Amino acid sequence: MNLVKVLICITDIANPQIEHVVICMSNRNNLFLAFGDRRRIELVQIQHPVSSDMNDLPRKLAVILHADVVGSTGLVQRNEEMAHRRIDEAFSRFSETIAAYNGVAHEVRGDAVVAEFERASDAVCAALAFQVANAEHNKTLADEIRPEVRVGISLGEVIIADGKFTGVGVVLAQRVEQLAEPGGVCITGAIHEALPGSMPFDQESLGEREVKGFEETVKVYAIRLSDGAELPPPADSSRATGQLTLRWLTAVATVLFLIGGGLLAWFQPWAPKFEPAAVEDMAFPLPDKPSIAVLPFDNYSDEEQLGFFADGLTENITSALSKAPGLFVIARNTATTYKGKPINVKQVAEDLGIQYVLEGSVQKSGEQLRITVQLVDAVNGHHLWTDRFDRAADDVFVIQDEITKRVITELQVELTEGENARIAARSTNSLQAWLLRTEGYGEFIKFTRESQVRARELFQAAHEADPDWALPLSSIALTHWYEARMGFSKSRDESIRLGIEAAERAIELQPDEFVGYFSLGNLMALINEPEKGIELRRKAMELAPNSFNTVAGLAIRLSEADQEQEAVELFERAIRLSPKHPWWIEFGYGFALHLVGRKEDAIKAYKQGINSGAKSPHLLARLAAVYADLGRMDEAKAMIDDALRIDSQFTTAKYFKSYPLASAERNDWYEDLLIRSGLPEYPSTKLPDESDGEA
Repeated sequence: MNLVKVLICITDIANPQIEHVVICMSNRNNLFLAFGDRRRIELVQIQHPVSSDMNDLPRKLAVILHADVVGSTGLVQRNEEMAHRRIDEAFSRFSETIAAYNGVAHEVRGDAVVAEFERASDAVCAALAFQVANAEHNKTLADEIRPEVRVGISLGEVIIADGKFTGVGVVLAQRVEQLAEPGGVCITGAIHEALPGSMPFDQESLGEREVKGFEETVKVYAIRLSDGAELPPPADSSRATGQLTLRWLTAVATVLFLIGGGLLAWFQPWAPKFEPAAVEDMAFPLPDKPSIAVLPFDNYSDEEQLGFFADGLTENITSALSKAPGLFVIARNTATTYKGKPINVKQVAEDLGIQYVLEGSVQKSGEQLRITVQLVDAVNGHHLWTDRFDRAADDVFVIQDEITKRVITELQVELTEGENARIAARSTNSLQAWLLRTEGYGEFIKFTRESQVRARELFQAAHEADPDWALPLSSIALTHWYEARMGFSKSRDESIRLGIEAAERAIELQPDEFVGYFSLGNLMALINEPEKGIELRRKAMELAPNSFNTVAGLAIRLSEADQEQEAVELFERAIRLSPKHPWWIEFGYGFALHLVGRKEDAIKAYKQGINSGAKSPHLLARLAAVYADLGRMDEAKAMIDDALRIDSQFTTAKYFKSYPLASAERNDWYEDLLIRSGLPEYPSTKLPDESDGEA
């Protein structure tokens, strides 16, 4: 390679702790960046095609900041004159902040600003300082014309010609800025590596992103000021200039040190990459076996179907891992609460009480998929491994098996050959079937009359796409069960018959999968065979002991069959598996607590369900029953009034049609509590409202 220049650029070298080195080499068409810190160093090649008449223009390596106003067109449409004035004022304040942090605002035009910095930390500090100040300024405005700014920061080669500041670095900063949230800041991997570890920033990986105009993906991070921290004040520019010679000397010494054999001391592979999670600060005790959360995989494309694919991949990996007795796996519905948000691994681990976090992303180019996955040890503060899977789209389940096996291997879980084979088994080879089933599940959990019909259509299509796959059939069974339980179907008996038929076919297809037993256990409760339902639910939990659904499902059946003490224990286990669970867990847990005599705890559980946004007359009725049992009749009647506002035709008969108890004596006792609370025994003459239903 004929190099026309070699640059050695050390930034932040004035800091007593030398945090990083950047070595840059370029020819006329490519920019080579070797950047690293005390832990590792990476080489990145950035293609930089330029026209021949630009080849001899002056170039340099710089830290580039690009910012623009979010939704500027909408602001202008509301009030053009005021919008332009406020945008100009915002960028004027931003330019002052840039200057304060030793940067140069080369262009302030329209709704965008481009600035150059020598140090990565100065650029980030300037961006964060402005965003904090701008948010406070916008709060003082009485109308909705409030300019919100996104900022992107990159490291790259730039060209200054005819007063214009351009080049690959500027383009990259602009592309990264478009990934930031309103009021947010995004940086490239090179900037991430360049920042001193002592800076008070929280950096959350957004994964490898495809950006327009760049053949290779770009590692992107969202960055923000740590909670309670203060930004470092701007460095004294005269002091920085005075130390220029020292920086170059230190740069040369550093490079010689690297070449001379000091790699081990420099990289310190044992040093954590990020702040570890504190076990003492965890919301739940750390389990005594490897614990993991599979966070929602990001979809780095505009294709909606690929979004379903990413959701399905997350679900299938979680489900496969939950079958391993040697692992403690956080339920998917809890992990889903982090979807679309910048990830702070430390916070996730402390919120959920786990040690390991698996995160990833999905991209598609033509018929090829690229899935990037990384496993993080949050307690020790480092990545266990990162891998990229480039496969044809129809190899998705091979990828799933590879990822699952790799996670288990990295966690050093001792598995028998049978367990390993079952975890690695393919559920279906049909991507179409998998996507249809995933979309159907999203409809099912809406729990409305219409959503059950739509879910069943999607599950049926998934079954037709892969007739040998059990999961769509068991899912069809669940829709029939739910319609029968909530009174949605024209014929309750027909719904039960169809549900049992679908569940039994699922078991016949895949007898080692829990899903068929799970669905059939539900249906047995509707035909007055509670003991058989419990037996089937125990079989499901045996096959998937770490599945939130199997544990919670058995707890529900036990609480309705006068086995409430075991039900309480299983509900608490389910809550531990899924700290951020759906409201129907409180619905069942509160009932079991009431039955064992823990009435105040039952009230607390029911209120948590209500506070989560649930609008269920059944939940309100159960809370009313506890109040009545405690003699707090005013509160009991208030709950029934709220229930009747949701469903004016709600009665004790309607309640017990959905939630009968195995014991006639206990049934009578509970019915008396509901009637004393004010729940009517018989319906009025009005047309019934549709029940919202619950699981």
